[in-house]
Amino acid sequence: MTALKIDRLNKVYTDAYSGEEVTAIDDVSFAVREGEFVSVLGPSGCGKTTVLNIVAGFVRQSGGTVVVDGRPVDGPGPDRGVVFQSHALFPWKTVLGNVVFGLRMRKVPRAERNARAEEFLKLVGLDGFAHRYPHELSGGMQQRLGVARVLANEPAVMLMDEPFASIDAQTRRKLQEDLTGIFETRRPTVFFVTHDVDEAVFLSDRIVVLSRRPSRVREIVDVTLPRPRRWQETAELPEFRRTANRVNDLLAGDENAQDEDTSGGGAAHGEDAEGGRVRGKDAGRGKDAGGEHGAA
Repeated sequence: MTALKIDRLNKVYTDAYSGEEVTAIDDVSFAVREGEFVSVLGPSGCGKTTVLNIVAGFVRQSGGTVVVDGRPVDGPGPDRGVVFQSHALFPWKTVLGNVVFGLRMRKVPRAERNARAEEFLKLVGLDGFAHRYPHELSGGMQQRLGVARVLANEPAVMLMDEPFASIDAQTRRKLQEDLTGIFETRRPTVFFVTHDVDEAVFLSDRIVVLSRRPSRVREIVDVTLPRPRRWQETAELPEFRRTANRVNDLLAGDENAQDEDTSGGGAAHGEDAEGGRVRGKDAGRGKDAGGEHGAA
């Protein structure tokens, strides 16, 4: 079953300084199956977070459609939960209070919401911190709390915007292992934005590689690594390095294409919705309006 379908997504905005129209996203199409972990990765400034913000309902697209759980997205909603780069927690609420907030807004009975909050705090390793406040937690613990808050509301799609980008490298590896453990236990549908190739390979079932702006789908890379995954064992697998090398080659190829364009060279390559190679302004376009990558 398809949890999220993005079809011919387009975003144009007006540059605040020049007044010119700028195309940030150009005809992006792909789908995420229920219970699948899909990462979106591309060059800096390519529009990864813009795509996520459109899916979240924070930004309105200029064209195309986004459908979550069978319903078109026309604004924020409880069917999508977001874990941000900065934790975005309520500083005046306890750890438990942060998790139950959304449940209370949905009018979940007190006993049920407290039980559910405690269940997910235990899942992320914060069961002994229910009555602490966010400022009493480390950065890694704050991000775990953000994950618990989203999971407790059981959204159709969990959106994660580079949630570990500001965490130190050692803690980041631990949080990545925690997240993949949660995914393997609960199987939420995850749409994960990152700039870290190894992180994307370690966490994902598939990786959507976007081109430089205007952003198009360059290729969707399947990750066939076995689960459960732990860094020490997984990073030593030949398939891990082969997959990471493939993604890095795609990103490097896009940079080379940019250099060629600057000097009057050729256009970047893309992949259509059926997996065929296309060039130039049609990169990332499906063969028809219903085309999608890997939909169930």
